[in-house]
Amino acid sequence: MTYVTPSPLPLQTFRDEELSFAERVDDLLPRLTLDERLALLHQFAPAVERLGIGAFRTGQEALHGVAWMGPATVFPQALGLGATWNEDLVRRVGEAVATEARAMRTRDDRVGLNVWAPTVNLLRNPLWGRNEEGYSEDPHLTSATAVAYTRGLRGDHPVYWRTAPVLKHWLAHNNETARDTSSASVRPRVLHEYDLRAFRGAVEAGTVAGVMPAYNLVNGRPNHVSPYLREHLRRWSDEELLVCSDAGAPSNLTDSEKYFDTHEEALAAALIAGVDSFTDHGTDSAPTTARLRGALEQGLISETDIDTAVRRQLHVRFRLGEFDSGLDPYADISLRDFDTPAHRALAREAAEQAIVLLKNDGVLPLAEGTRIAVVGLLADTCKSDWYSGTLIRTSTPLDGLRERFGAAYVSYAEGADRIRLKCRAGWLHVPPGPGEPGPGAADHESVGGQESASARESAGALDPALLTGRTDLPPLTVGTEPTDFDLVDWGDGVLTLRAPDGRYLSVADDGFVRASADRPGGWVVQETFGLERHGDGFLLKHIGTGGYVSVATEGLKVAAPAEMAAMAEMAEVFELTVVERGEDAVARAATGADVVLVVAGNDPHINGRETEDRTTLALPPHQERLWRAARSVQPRTVLALVSSYPYAVREAEAQLPALLWTAHGGQAAGSALARVLAGDVSPGGRLPQTWYAGDDALPDLLDYDIIGSRQTYQYAEDPPLYAFGHGLGYSAFRYEDLTAGILDGTRLTVGVTVTNTGPVAADEVAQIYTRAVDPPVVRPARQLAAHRRVHLLPGEARRLEFQLDIEELGFWDVAHERWTVAPGAYEVMAGASSRDIRRTATVRIEGAPAAARPVRESGLAAVGYDEQYGTEIVDRSRTAGDSVTPAGGETGAGEGAGSGAGVEAGVAAAGELLYRHCDFGPGVDAVTIEAAGAGSVQIMGGPLLTVPPTGGPYAYTSRTAGFTAAGVRDLRLRLRGTVRLHRLTFHPSGTAPSAPNPRGSTR
Repeated sequence: MTYVTPSPLPLQTFRDEELSFAERVDDLLPRLTLDERLALLHQFAPAVERLGIGAFRTGQEALHGVAWMGPATVFPQALGLGATWNEDLVRRVGEAVATEARAMRTRDDRVGLNVWAPTVNLLRNPLWGRNEEGYSEDPHLTSATAVAYTRGLRGDHPVYWRTAPVLKHWLAHNNETARDTSSASVRPRVLHEYDLRAFRGAVEAGTVAGVMPAYNLVNGRPNHVSPYLREHLRRWSDEELLVCSDAGAPSNLTDSEKYFDTHEEALAAALIAGVDSFTDHGTDSAPTTARLRGALEQGLISETDIDTAVRRQLHVRFRLGEFDSGLDPYADISLRDFDTPAHRALAREAAEQAIVLLKNDGVLPLAEGTRIAVVGLLADTCKSDWYSGTLIRTSTPLDGLRERFGAAYVSYAEGADRIRLKCRAGWLHVPPGPGEPGPGAADHESVGGQESASARESAGALDPALLTGRTDLPPLTVGTEPTDFDLVDWGDGVLTLRAPDGRYLSVADDGFVRASADRPGGWVVQETFGLERHGDGFLLKHIGTGGYVSVATEGLKVAAPAEMAAMAEMAEVFELTVVERGEDAVARAATGADVVLVVAGNDPHINGRETEDRTTLALPPHQERLWRAARSVQPRTVLALVSSYPYAVREAEAQLPALLWTAHGGQAAGSALARVLAGDVSPGGRLPQTWYAGDDALPDLLDYDIIGSRQTYQYAEDPPLYAFGHGLGYSAFRYEDLTAGILDGTRLTVGVTVTNTGPVAADEVAQIYTRAVDPPVVRPARQLAAHRRVHLLPGEARRLEFQLDIEELGFWDVAHERWTVAPGAYEVMAGASSRDIRRTATVRIEGAPAAARPVRESGLAAVGYDEQYGTEIVDRSRTAGDSVTPAGGETGAGEGAGSGAGVEAGVAAAGELLYRHCDFGPGVDAVTIEAAGAGSVQIMGGPLLTVPPTGGPYAYTSRTAGFTAAGVRDLRLRLRGTVRLHRLTFHPSGTAPSAPNPRGSTR
């Protein structure tokens, strides 16, 4: 192909600040050569020096502070921000984070202003490894929190943006297990009523620059080529929204997902679908630009497609003031705006507001002079996570309580098991490093596991590569002198080992085991091990590599991948000697205390994180032992859970007088917890997701049908351990005078008076839920519609008024493929949680009920079912459309045969679909199905339509059979094999494409 060199237009035009951004982009775009425009499509866009345009990078992590770029103010995890139920606070946190991004950029131009935050994926299943990154399981709360955070990130200037936020991860992403190859089956009602709502609010509010597609597939199609980007996202805004790929996802389209045969096809499809920036191969843009050029040369894309994406990127850069430093209101932000006293105070305020009091039988708040034993694996640590910045300062629970109550009143024991390991050659031993004292110099009881600089910084902030331990310290040796190690069992067979000086055992690239890490961390954690029973001893397995520990001449070593088979046989067998159980240390510390505070929870890098889902809601047995040991000595034991996700703690709830929960609270976590325990602050956080009583209450991790499998607080029928919205305080509140009415037929107005009837000033989170009384389809038992966090003095009453769009009462009508508000009665409920409803009112929506499905005139889309069993939704084609197939049938072979998950060997996969209230009018006498694959479609009470192998999943054929029906009736289908059903068409008498066989056979 040929390309015409850009004409020499005046250079000053696109810098003319009197013109609109659109006009300036129109001027700049044709100045760029094809090579320059292609280069702009990679995450790391180079400078265009001849035009005076600087380099630009999409993607600066900023989930709860500026991440990966060194020291920054660290706020509570996103889940904790969601637990505040306070949009004003979250907005202020967003402002602080964006201000620090601007400030940090003045000293390091790698700090980007296109921030990838927040994560708005709904916390449907609490076993999701990235639970800490989301705000809530509820779309209203998630959307409201996202609007607040992105408003802070964006700023309030009408033209220029402080930063340009991108929402993660589009769409229906809630599992790490096979996250780049698994498909979420999302029926239309769940899509419109649940998943899309989490994104739509911030987009319509104009506070986001765009979105990032998720790794997974939805309905059989990768999110990076999703038609929903154009069908939904881009229809919500007139702005030029930017879509940035997730890291490595463009290559996944061909490599792991095998959705396309070539990378050129894959990138072309993604570009046409709406991806504007490709995050792939780290800082090396060459593979991406070569693939895009190949796609252009093959005619898979046009220069117009390239220009469309470049235009969207340029709009973001203009909004950020890149070309208008004189007008950019944020251009004067400097390092004086970094780590300010105001930001520190805000971090503590956010940490305080995120704390949720789950239970209190009167033991809290703690009085002055109370002797407190602070124990537990998280009692003296301030944890960070994968998306944290480097902590400038830390406050652990022990720090906070000693500061608040005085060191003389606070004792401490961590509760790690102290052990020794011995093999044939002798005891495992940690040699001193150069110029260091020998092991044992540190006071074992005072080791607190303090966090230090992020391990990611040592690997380069922009490259999430494998992180390994230090190599400047000597490896562990074997000899006559034993070292006492702290062993912490995090559950699921995962443990960490720590030397007496507080350093964790870690494995570096050379395979040697050293006591070298300040904390567990890294993309692949090198500090976790497992003990495997072997005869009378144990094999010590390094989880990061899968290799076993053996004794080499130079010291303790783990097999390299190529050596693993041989090294497994050479692995050392260790004898484990327990010097002291953690529960004994806890019991000793609890003796003489008036109250014991057990601080339990998770390390965000272990057992539940990006790439790794949890397997259970249970608290790890090690931590169960600790709270039980504390209670056995002192019944006044309080359990504080500091975690990235909920736990099922039924026995603790039954036996302990008080429980609290907080997400990891950032740099001020300890002081915040201490102030709440002391009563300086009445806890006002509320649960942003359901705490289930046990694993048996959870659906399958990959089951995204919250309606059919009754998920989240909206549909769950069994009582939870702690309900969505639950949270206690040190005061009490009365709800009165609930009013609800319809205004102008478009607005639902709600008012309620809340009074603080208790003895202290406190926050209350008033929650408004709605429920359709007699809905035409399955609807939520309760659905959050509004909320407000208010601070009330003792005896103070406040009237709270809410106005809601009447559309919020609606649902997606699959029968007519539209959003609808059904006429009838609706309950409006006001209360303190989804299960603590204090007042109820009823409103009525007038109107005619929806008509039955017009199947005689419009046919029937297979995906528009009301109920299903044993099916999943798949892609009709690579670009658009949905079909339905038996779950597990995709791996089947041959006509009518299938095998796969949940399918008995040799038995065809089968599923059922139910469509209610189908209107066949005066009658039909034939039906045609559009289907691919191989198998059959049985209309219950009607014909069996056999689909011979069609030659591929996208090779659709039509099959017709006689079928007689009239009037309104339900229609039930049974699918078998690998058949992919897209649509049914019903034929009035004499209109079938061929005369039906009276026996109902297909033609």
